[in-house]
Amino acid sequence: MTHTTDRIEDLLQTGVRDEVYPGAVWAVGNADGIQASGAVGLLDPDHPNEPMRLDTVFDVASLTKILAVWSTIGTLVEEGKLPLHTPLGTFWDEVTGHPLAQTTAHHLLTHTAGLPLRANLKNLYGTDPQDIRDGVLHEPLHRPPGEAVEYTDRAALVLGYLAEHLSGQPLDQLATDRIWNPLGMTQTRFGPLPDTEAARCAPTEYDETTDTHLKGTAHDFSARLLDGVCGIAGTFSALDDLALFLRHMLNPTPATFRLSWIKESLRIQTGALTPARGLFWHPAPDTEPTEDIWVHYGFTGTGLWVSPARSCWAVLLTNKVYFTRDRGPLTEIRNKFRATLLT
Repeated sequence: MTHTTDRIEDLLQTGVRDEVYPGAVWAVGNADGIQASGAVGLLDPDHPNEPMRLDTVFDVASLTKILAVWSTIGTLVEEGKLPLHTPLGTFWDEVTGHPLAQTTAHHLLTHTAGLPLRANLKNLYGTDPQDIRDGVLHEPLHRPPGEAVEYTDRAALVLGYLAEHLSGQPLDQLATDRIWNPLGMTQTRFGPLPDTEAARCAPTEYDETTDTHLKGTAHDFSARLLDGVCGIAGTFSALDDLALFLRHMLNPTPATFRLSWIKESLRIQTGALTPARGLFWHPAPDTEPTEDIWVHYGFTGTGLWVSPARSCWAVLLTNKVYFTRDRGPLTEIRNKFRATLLT
């Protein structure tokens, strides 16, 4: 593992030198825990004496879809509260009589619901949370459900609303009670973060309204618009907590989402449609589904990989949006990172 660790450190240092990101934290492990980890670069380029640390807190962006939505939806499915293939309009009064009523949770989890691709909530619905909810749940579909795989943040937003409806709890409390606390994920929460936690948070994009880089406040505008909590983004976490989550995926216990949900999620659910999708997870780029390497990314520069067949997982956390929204340079590093550790 020492040789592999050196290769990973060299790879990630290249990203620092090329200003793909200020710094990065990584780990690889199995059902027993972290097997190797490291940190490179700086927490914040404006403070050259502050290195990136293993306990840095990151805005994990779309990993919220896994940590808060996919996981809690799994508990609701296993309790029999959410039939995956039943049209939403048959049990969710809020969408009955609207186009979304004909879709299913399975459509949403595979990005085949035909939802509108537009995502700027403020421009579409204003700033009132109830107006946003009504607009998202009542707007016409972009195409018939099941016709195509089209990624849109709206799927996670709708599923977050659905989880709240079925549980009677707001999404942040639901995730805390059902997932994060049972797994011991004490550093995972929705923002905005208290000052003490924000101080060790990796800064993200420059915000003209505050004349500073966001730190402890969600980078995603939709999450900020909804007071920091939504199915799209808004969660903050750290390496140790993400390791606990991925360990559980390889060795699940009855405390939270179970093996049946993991197995169902980590297999192709979209038939002949492309790109292939599981349930919110998808095969890692440049791999075949039979290779059993599944991934989910966050726009801020984060990524999770898990492979039950190999009994291993990997995490890469960066704050790449500090420099740019361009995905290309980080995509190359992610693919090399995955190839080094999981193949």
